[in-house]
Amino acid sequence: MITTLADALAKQGYTELTPVQVAVTDEALIGQDLLVSAQTGSGKTVGFGLAIGPTILPEDGAFGPAGPPQALIIAPTRELALQVKRELQWLYAGAGATLASCVGGMDFRDERRNLERGAHIVVATPGRLRDHIMRGTIDLSEIRAVVLDEADEMLDLGFREDLEFILDQAPDTRRTLMFSATVPAMIATLAKSYQKDAVRIATATKETQHSDIEYRALSVANHDIDAAIINTLRYYDAPNAIVFANTRAMVTRLTTRLSNRGFSVVALSGELTQSERSNALQAMRDGRAKVCVATDVAARGIDLPNLELVIHAELPTNAETLLHRSGRTGRAGRKGISALIVPAKMKRRGENLLKWGKLTATWATPPTADEVTAKDEERLLTDAVWTEDFTEDEQAFAQRLLAEHAPEKIAAAYLRLYAGKQSAPEFISEYAESPQAKERKPRETKSFGPSKWFSVDVGREGKAEARWLLPMICKAGGITKNEIGAIRIQPNETYVEISEPAVPGFLKSVGQDMKLENQATLKALDGPPQLGERGPRKTKRDYDKGAKRDYKPRDNTPPPPSRQEHIAAIKPIPGAADDPQSRKPRAKPARRDHGEALTEKRSKPPAKGKSDGKKPRGKGKSDFKSDTKPRGPGGGKPKGKPQGNAKDTSKRFTPPGGKPKARKGLGKGGSAAPRRAKS
Repeated sequence: MITTLADALAKQGYTELTPVQVAVTDEALIGQDLLVSAQTGSGKTVGFGLAIGPTILPEDGAFGPAGPPQALIIAPTRELALQVKRELQWLYAGAGATLASCVGGMDFRDERRNLERGAHIVVATPGRLRDHIMRGTIDLSEIRAVVLDEADEMLDLGFREDLEFILDQAPDTRRTLMFSATVPAMIATLAKSYQKDAVRIATATKETQHSDIEYRALSVANHDIDAAIINTLRYYDAPNAIVFANTRAMVTRLTTRLSNRGFSVVALSGELTQSERSNALQAMRDGRAKVCVATDVAARGIDLPNLELVIHAELPTNAETLLHRSGRTGRAGRKGISALIVPAKMKRRGENLLKWGKLTATWATPPTADEVTAKDEERLLTDAVWTEDFTEDEQAFAQRLLAEHAPEKIAAAYLRLYAGKQSAPEFISEYAESPQAKERKPRETKSFGPSKWFSVDVGREGKAEARWLLPMICKAGGITKNEIGAIRIQPNETYVEISEPAVPGFLKSVGQDMKLENQATLKALDGPPQLGERGPRKTKRDYDKGAKRDYKPRDNTPPPPSRQEHIAAIKPIPGAADDPQSRKPRAKPARRDHGEALTEKRSKPPAKGKSDGKKPRGKGKSDFKSDTKPRGPGGGKPKGKPQGNAKDTSKRFTPPGGKPKARKGLGKGGSAAPRRAKS
């Protein structure tokens, strides 16, 4: 290993490398393209930082003056890109490396100035890096190594075209290293297209994933989800905790709820600006915030050193997302807890997620208020403050307290002050599993007893429905729905069953006319109605226009003729044989092609002062008479199409194949051929 990198690891406290770091730093793989799959939290960032060292560093292990970048690291999200930059900064600090970032949401002009000054390593997100390449603000001519971190996530987010564009712009002599948690078919295709003889390295399997994480599935009633989240945070009291939600709206709601309960909480979602997201993560690292409510994409790949608890407020959509969420804790050998809040309606889904991810979880209920209080007392008794030395001022004030108050009172006051700094635990209702469907007993149906049937002269064709028939009958007869049994709606009438003990009072309330509301008439029946078997309910397809229906006549009436038979019966084709197959189709009339015959020859109005051979029209008496002369029988307008005037040549059509005849007396304003000037 290069000396400057080894010194940086020792300074950071590394005593041994993780399996993925050992695999990628093998001397036999120097200069090779790599396709690495490793679980989240396995130290991939330091791993590819060590792997590209021999490619970009000189023999003495120190960089020269900064110029065009020599290494390019591409990450899917802004947070992950900035985190990678921080990791590589301490790793290459001894080598004198200059790093630059190209991340969406940051000031483009600042990034351009940093690139112009020169950088040895550039960490970028795909979209912003493509913008720099297209604007010519980054020079990729001296790139020696390209690393794709979380390649599967970049393809899932739709960055395939951007990655292909970037890799096409990089030199062909580069090394290409792809790091991913899984290697789906798209990753394999991308590796085959842009890597040369890549070495496949797999350092983890799903059976051994997240061995440092304790999975707990907390069954809770549907209305106690928020209370379960609060009690879980209070019970474990982790230095840093992440609460995952599926939507931005849920992130906003949970952030507000936890903030109101006294938690130091920040939010992390796509609707925040990059500066807000960076400040939120920095608050978690500094200890100013202990809880982060985040969505899946925003928290992808982030690494918080003191993150010990992950809570899934909403179950993820698949097992892979569950693994990535849980991988935020238990990183690099540290222990962590992943708690799934599983409401009663989502228990089957929670079981399937654990089974698909091949994970073993401990099923339990959320911590109760008493358990949280007992945990607080335990933490108080084991606090490190009891073993520390106190200053003279502190001891003097303690003596003053003892002089004024009894020791028991001082201890009780301290306990109350200690509890006041924490959010009060929530009450959790007792969770009882509902019986499985196969264990549920069938519903017992009680007999209605002796009854009498009545008919109402309104049925299905009259828009009869039980929802308005029932209250109408109850109101008219002075009974309740308990005295009404079955209601059978037929096409033209409805049968109603009424309990026999309630019949006398029912008939007295209805009256002798047996009239209900809306002028409906009631009639008593001698016995139960004879109802036929009810056929299957019609579907939407039965009502579609043109749908084929089987003809089922009620009697021996023959079925109606088909459309072809109907047409043949009305308009028989002359000369057709009896066999339908021998009928000749009716010939369609030939389509006429008028050509230029439809070209309308309009004459232009004659020029002022010119004559076209007709009597000029004026405002004389003859013109008035000719204009007002009746043109049809009875002095009105003619019926039908008006007849044309043979003398009117203003609108004349040329017959097919014919030539227009020149009209006499036309001047320059007519349709005659223009006169050519003499040469």
